[in-house]
Amino acid sequence: MFAGGGESEVRGLNNFLEKNFPGCQFERKTPVRNKPGGKPNKVHSYGKTGKSLIEQIKIELPIALKHEPNKCDLILVFDDLDCRNPIQEKEKFLAAISTIPASINIKKFVGFAAPELEAWIIADWGNSVARHPDFRGRHQAMCYWLSTVKNLPFNHPESFSEYDKEKDCCQDKLSQALVDSSVIPEFNNNLETFSKGLHTPALLAYINPDVVKNKCQLFRELYNYLHDFCRS
Repeated sequence: MFAGGGESEVRGLNNFLEKNFPGCQFERKTPVRNKPGGKPNKVHSYGKTGKSLIEQIKIELPIALKHEPNKCDLILVFDDLDCRNPIQEKEKFLAAISTIPASINIKKFVGFAAPELEAWIIADWGNSVARHPDFRGRHQAMCYWLSTVKNLPFNHPESFSEYDKEKDCCQDKLSQALVDSSVIPEFNNNLETFSKGLHTPALLAYINPDVVKNKCQLFRELYNYLHDFCRS
């Protein structure tokens, strides 16, 4: 699996996949962990998405296929869409993979979280944020603030924000909106702030895929593909 984003959120994604698709074994190739004490490597650093993730795949995929031939049944790519066009982004990833001869006869799937992984958490708010002890007693106020101030559609969270051409990403970050909702003025300053690194991976373990599928089309495409593939 080649996934964009940071270490903690990708770890949460990996745990989610292993829990829901026990018929498959997922081996994560990105983000690549830097060796302890080693100098940071720009190519191997965390947080690669979009074009940077494509460049990372072009480096890491040939190495993986050479070192472990005949082991890979599916090349799975996963990235935050960040309000970009899913069809165009998928074509870019597949075009890059197609330049690697060893990948020709291996199945491929490119999946996205739109606009970010947090959309899945939003879609199943009742089983995620509402159940987490850090947000007990204030999840209703967070939900109301996100709905009214940020115009977040809880029944269709993948549609949040719009594409910013200059930044090549969303005008507003969904993850930042979640952070902001946890520190609105009416809350005590001593309360826990939403953390993308801590809460996102934890809350992914809470969500019910059947609930999320009804609200997130791109999630549904990913889930249904892996459901069928891992049963075959």
